[in-house]
Amino acid sequence: MASTTLPFAAARQFMVDSQLRPNKVSNASLLDAMREVPREQFLPPSLWTLAYADQDVQLGGGRVLMAPLALARLLQLLGPVTGERVLVVGAGSGYGAALLARCGARVTALDQDEWLLAIGRAALAGASAPVVFHQGPPRDGLPGVQPWDAIFIQGAVEAVPEGFAQQLRPNTGRLVTVLGRPGAPGVAVLGERQGAGLAFARAFDCTTAMLPGFETVSEFHF
Repeated sequence: MASTTLPFAAARQFMVDSQLRPNKVSNASLLDAMREVPREQFLPPSLWTLAYADQDVQLGGGRVLMAPLALARLLQLLGPVTGERVLVVGAGSGYGAALLARCGARVTALDQDEWLLAIGRAALAGASAPVVFHQGPPRDGLPGVQPWDAIFIQGAVEAVPEGFAQQLRPNTGRLVTVLGRPGAPGVAVLGERQGAGLAFARAFDCTTAMLPGFETVSEFHF
């Protein structure tokens, strides 16, 4: 066990010091989470050697584990707050959800691919900061429950469906994602609920893989 644990712990520290801190990631609780949560556990064992590379890790089926820097900057934009209810849409194998939970949020992870959720459940079995996993289509979110304090759509989408505004807490609810098109650069946006809709503000350039399940959406183009 020690032969694998120590190198991965060192890789997490190197990731924080060389990839994140020099590139505008300064949220202390998020940096602590990325230093402590074992990113490799959210990948199949055959891909563990790629866990801390500064790139998306291809998982198959068009899905990726988002590059550490892009994910960290998006989560910092979301601004995790202890005790808040957060929905992660397109959560994949659950690494982003695990980071938010480690920051103190109460997290539900939604994804349509059961094989990815199974990786996340195994990685977080017995974790002190639990995540609730839910299988379902991403573009619908999770309607019919108490409004979320924050929603993180984890991947690039061409647009955000109108229904997401109604799933956020009035006045204070917020949503973070990347808006873009296949093969083109994307932009990270912060959406805030205003009345029955969302108002978006550009945050920074961010290119990552398109999230399957949003291909036919036509509302809220940026």
